[in-house]
Amino acid sequence: MAQLTLEKRYGKAAEVIKSLDLQINSGEFVVFVGPSGCGKSTLLRMIAGLEEISGGSMYIDGQYVNDDTPAERGIGMVFQSYALYPHMSVYQNMAFALELAGHPKQEIDQKVRDSARILQLEHLLERKPKLFLFDEPLSNLDASLRVQMRMEIATLHQRLGSTIIYVTHDQVEAMTLADRIVVLNKGNIEQVGTPLELYDHPANEFVAQFIGSPKMNLIPAILKRAGAEQSLVELDNGKELLLPIATPAEAEGQSVNLGIRPEHVQWGEQAECEYQGEVMFVEHMGNETYLYLDNGNAGEPWVVRNAERSPIAAGALVGIRLPAACCYLFDREGRAFRRLLPSAQH
Repeated sequence: MAQLTLEKRYGKAAEVIKSLDLQINSGEFVVFVGPSGCGKSTLLRMIAGLEEISGGSMYIDGQYVNDDTPAERGIGMVFQSYALYPHMSVYQNMAFALELAGHPKQEIDQKVRDSARILQLEHLLERKPKLFLFDEPLSNLDASLRVQMRMEIATLHQRLGSTIIYVTHDQVEAMTLADRIVVLNKGNIEQVGTPLELYDHPANEFVAQFIGSPKMNLIPAILKRAGAEQSLVELDNGKELLLPIATPAEAEGQSVNLGIRPEHVQWGEQAECEYQGEVMFVEHMGNETYLYLDNGNAGEPWVVRNAERSPIAAGALVGIRLPAACCYLFDREGRAFRRLLPSAQH
């Protein structure tokens, strides 16, 4: 459907999109996600033809479209202000308010066609976009309506089978809507994959902490012994942990970060655990409990998720266990080492 090899610069120095290369398949729901300022909305506007492409090429249905106007690209776009409905034709959008007001069909048709003639839009009345673009359409909605609209958008995609590119900074929207997620950071693609591929096998620390809420816990460590099947790390409290992770010999002795998601952290008797920590505060969500533990870094407390209600209160000391099969390991550049797990596990 779409082949993108794009760059975007403002002037000579400000490079916003850096040699991006991406293939989007027909009928696919692709979500661009990343923090504010990562370039996702700029990229969407380049696809739509609203921003000039500084370098590279873009093809839609095999057609080179770099020099095409937005109207010539066969694209429908929903902005943050959501003034138009992308699943409707131009005619249907123009007629929608009149239909809600209960005007007769013949009168609606006449008014739409008269307006289209005045605005020179007659050739667009039955236009059907090849590609739908959504630029953070749910960002201004309250929480309950966002959930409802996510379901509506997913249902719409299933019914129409259209190709959709959707921009959001909300990783929950990305995880629930996307066939594939494109994680962007500072104009670069960090990783592309299905929601569960990114969650279970992040390519680096950025993806590991951006995808998943609360984010992955990171613990400083030293790689004491590298290996093709197992690696031994020494945690920052001096305790050692043997992990089913492959590491190269040249990484031995280097500083690394051990990662573990909040739902995989276990707690128990302090003497039997890798760590102990004081509970800073507790979030009772009803169906689950989050504990925030003091690890000496008040800005980045460890988070532990319990799928049940917990009687533990702020100020309590708890033992923390790190199951080896659930751990990740990142080198000093933030790149993930390969985990070696049975296919049934992630």
